Amino acid sequence: MMEPMRLLDISYSDPAMNLALDEVMLDSVEQGRSPDTLRLWESATPFVVIGSGQRYKEVVHYFNCLRDKVPVMRRCSAGGAVLQGPGCLNFALAVTYATFPEVADLHASYRYILGQLIKAFKKAGIETEQAGVSDLVMVNRKFSGNAQRRKRNACLHHGSLVYHLDAAAMQRYLPEPKERPTYRGQRTHESFMRPLPLSCEELRRLVLDTFAPEGVATPPLPEETEEATALAQTKYSQNDWTLRR
Repeated sequence: MMEPMRLLDISYSDPAMNLALDEVMLDSVEQGRSPDTLRLWESATPFVVIGSGQRYKEVVHYFNCLRDKVPVMRRCSAGGAVLQGPGCLNFALAVTYATFPEVADLHASYRYILGQLIKAFKKAGIETEQAGVSDLVMVNRKFSGNAQRRKRNACLHHGSLVYHLDAAAMQRYLPEPKERPTYRGQRTHESFMRPLPLSCEELRRLVLDTFAPEGVATPPLPEETEEATALAQTKYSQNDWTLRR
């Protein structure tokens, strides 16, 4: 019998700690210290997070962030720049290929995970679809971006689900991207993005029912918290990592 999905329902005030725990969670599942895990989190304050391979000067209005004291962070996975903060619920799945063979292939894993969410939204009366490799859209407007980090035995899939859109903040902190999926065309952030017509609690329930219907929230292992704290201090809060490209 498959072991129930572990549920971590924990958000930190420190943006670096939020990113660090996702990475530690993947390592913990990969090493067999923890079962397959779903995490939910939402930042109480705005910050910008960029993909592991992005050049920050190209994807962030960096000086606007400095002026407004909005942190800029680099995550461990690929993908594009995202404005985090209230109104953006994040989910992260760390799962092994042995338990979920559907995610052993990169593109198949996006189809499987996003497909599960699409079915859940349909049950809630909301028609959505996958667009590009890793986006979810509603009437061809994006409400979710997703990214992955993959290891030998497990992968981390994390995604943002926007239920309240601060278009002015997006314009201030994120330039219009030079590299964009074909379906976006030349649309601006405001005309391209669309928030979900769900409350935060409704959205949380939908994600839980999709991936961890029997999940009871537990705290991270003490060693996971210790490792995440160290990683937040030595990696995610350091310019050597954030501004490396």
